[in-house]
Amino acid sequence: MAEAKRDYYEVLGVDKNADEAALKKAYRALAKKYHPDMNPGDKDAEKKFKEASEAYAILSDPDKRRQYDQFGHAAFDGGAGAGAGGFGGFDFGGADFGDMFGDIFGDLFGGAGRRGRANNGPMKGMNIHKSIRITFEEAIFGCEKELELVLKDPCQKCNGTGAKPGTSPQTCPKCGGRGQVVYTSQSFFGTVQNVQTCPDCHGSGKIIREKCPDCGGTGYVASKKKIKVTIPAGIDNGQSVRIRDKGEPGTNGGPRGDLLVEVNVSRHPIFQRQDMHIFSTVPISFAQAALGGDIRVKTVDGEVIYTVKPGTKTDTKVRLKGKGVPSLRNAQIRGDHYVTLVIQTPEKLSAEAKEALRRFDALAGNTLNQEKEKPREEHKKKKKGFMDKLKESFED
Repeated sequence: MAEAKRDYYEVLGVDKNADEAALKKAYRALAKKYHPDMNPGDKDAEKKFKEASEAYAILSDPDKRRQYDQFGHAAFDGGAGAGAGGFGGFDFGGADFGDMFGDIFGDLFGGAGRRGRANNGPMKGMNIHKSIRITFEEAIFGCEKELELVLKDPCQKCNGTGAKPGTSPQTCPKCGGRGQVVYTSQSFFGTVQNVQTCPDCHGSGKIIREKCPDCGGTGYVASKKKIKVTIPAGIDNGQSVRIRDKGEPGTNGGPRGDLLVEVNVSRHPIFQRQDMHIFSTVPISFAQAALGGDIRVKTVDGEVIYTVKPGTKTDTKVRLKGKGVPSLRNAQIRGDHYVTLVIQTPEKLSAEAKEALRRFDALAGNTLNQEKEKPREEHKKKKKGFMDKLKESFED
């Protein structure tokens, strides 16, 4: 099973309203940190580099960003990840990676003199991932569900500082409030600076000496809340709905993350779905297939009348236009419903029905093996008469 993709904003560590400059700045920092040339043989770093490059390629393109904001990763299923160009098979479009990598390598191998930038600025909170189950019909027409989850809110006692009332956080002495520490080392390429998160303040730039008794120094308290989730018409199994600002709180004044609700659609006893189309099977009698006539067909919109053509063969497929799944982008556009007509052969017939079928067979000109179709009783009588005659011949 494929690993679920992380939210692109979360990957870059930026707010959903971040402008082009903020996106570029965030990507530069990640590319510099995880570039394969700086982490030879490190598969995890290579994965993070590719992930950041993919996120920047989408969010730096205004059109792709609008699609992503509306539909999430579903907007690029089979598309964005299938490009022939770019790093690792991903199509990076018009993103200015060439100039950016030139700057990055200048930073990496141009010698000492630059100090690491602080990472204790405002950061967006992590996204929360939940799942919800809905019926087949709810996926077709959309619905509203209520989801209960635990959310964190700023602690009222310390006003979100995490420090005991009457005290305040202090500047971290190890990093000087920058949230990062810089280590310099010599390599084949010259002097290289490695920037790491401060181990004392964990990147916050602050040290809390006396923690708030209510929140334990975190600045937040958790409580159960009910969130209404609007499921759009046409959503498919495995797709997600994004609810803005309902994720984890941000740090240092950053915005909250988002709530991503994955939708699981229950199977239907009659209908199957493929993209925007619905498929089902409807049994018809031999007489209906031969003579034609009206039959009732169940659809997601209710029963409809369909006129079977005379001489219809079994496994004939018919299309009910506009009776399929609505488009996520435009609910007025719907797929089709394809029905397979299957002729049913009756397993139990009355004597009258059997006789009627024999007469029909004869009228249709099917006289082959008619002797075998005569009543079993008459066949038994003929067999008995022959045995009697044979017995009599031996007795003589």
